Amino acid sequence: MSQIEFQNVFYKTVLKNISLKVEKGDYVSVIGSSGSGKSTFLKLCCHLISPTKGNILINGNDVMKNNPIELRKKISYCFQTPILFGDTVMENINYPYSIRNKTMDMERVNMLFSRFNMEPEYIDREIKNLSGGEKQRIALIRTLLFRPEVLLLDEVTSALDVDNTLIVENAVNDLNNEGVTILWVTHNLEQSRKYANKLLTIDNGEITSLEVLK
Repeated sequence: MSQIEFQNVFYKTVLKNISLKVEKGDYVSVIGSSGSGKSTFLKLCCHLISPTKGNILINGNDVMKNNPIELRKKISYCFQTPILFGDTVMENINYPYSIRNKTMDMERVNMLFSRFNMEPEYIDREIKNLSGGEKQRIALIRTLLFRPEVLLLDEVTSALDVDNTLIVENAVNDLNNEGVTILWVTHNLEQSRKYANKLLTIDNGEITSLEVLK
């Protein structure tokens, strides 16, 4: 049974007849021209939007019958433009714990800050004082405080310099090696082939190729 399966899925005029299986532990790079439907594909994977036609199965179950909130605890989506809320980094880091009625695990928080090359003191900073790259890394840390089964990444290194891009790439690869399924939209062709085992090309709303890399 595939972890995610698209069966002849359409979304308005954006995606057309998408059929695809993503297996547990896959690392799928998603490439294609701007406006081709790549971000829409990711949003369908975590039920941020619903298909116009066709079926999407998550672990064999119809996505339309899943509780969206519970689904998104298992399938996490990081947007190209990071969405942080409130005034401080602390509010964002505490949020995943508060919605689960859990106490913040500072050991894990500090480990993730270290993994993404950020000092623990960042937790006390105000959002307005963060750079675009810092916001992107905080959004990733917030997503990973509770390890998802599937991680959806949409151009998440677009605001990062070379050194921090490498840090994020290595951290994501480590997660994949730990069993997390990765779907990463990128325009960087070198990045798309670096760690992925499959390369999915979407153009004009259709899958034009699915290449097995390793």
